[in-house]
Amino acid sequence: MVRLCVNIDHVATVREARKGREPDPVFAAVLAELAGVDGIVCHLREDRRHIKDRDLRMLKEVVQTHLNMEMAATDEMVQIATDILPDMTTFVPEKRQELTTEGGLDVVSQMDRLIEVISELHAHNIVVSLFINPTIHQIKAASRTGADYVELHTGEYANASDIDKMAERLDEIASMAIAASKLGLGVSAGHGLD
Repeated sequence: MVRLCVNIDHVATVREARKGREPDPVFAAVLAELAGVDGIVCHLREDRRHIKDRDLRMLKEVVQTHLNMEMAATDEMVQIATDILPDMTTFVPEKRQELTTEGGLDVVSQMDRLIEVISELHAHNIVVSLFINPTIHQIKAASRTGADYVELHTGEYANASDIDKMAERLDEIASMAIAASKLGLGVSAGHGLD
């Protein structure tokens, strides 16, 4: 089944650039739901550069579809997730210097930590996804963590310079989606898809 979830981080980025209260990402989420989206995604970063704690708390109260909280695998973020109880969390890598998430989580090198935090979130009935590059070794590692889903990073597809490269990237994503599904993982895709 195809579902469309809308990430509202850029609405918050504009608000922060204007140093004001508008545009309000919570209002944008309500409008997106009224327009028919299947879910709302927001990334509460450790540095709070766009989405704020207040936004997340209000989103939990008003979102009627599906709330997916993107986050780093830190103790602070896990605590916030277990307090807020979003429908889903997606673990993403974070680097302070990046403007937006530039690549997928390295599940292989963070296996033990991810197993621990996924278990904690599952204890609170929160569905867990891992944002990864579409490679077989990351998908196999993700399947060993206990995660429910993987989100395949589509940045190379979205930024491809010509139609042939786009087709190659799309084929890679499709084959990795099939591989993840065969390993029992739900699959979503995102990043740079406008």
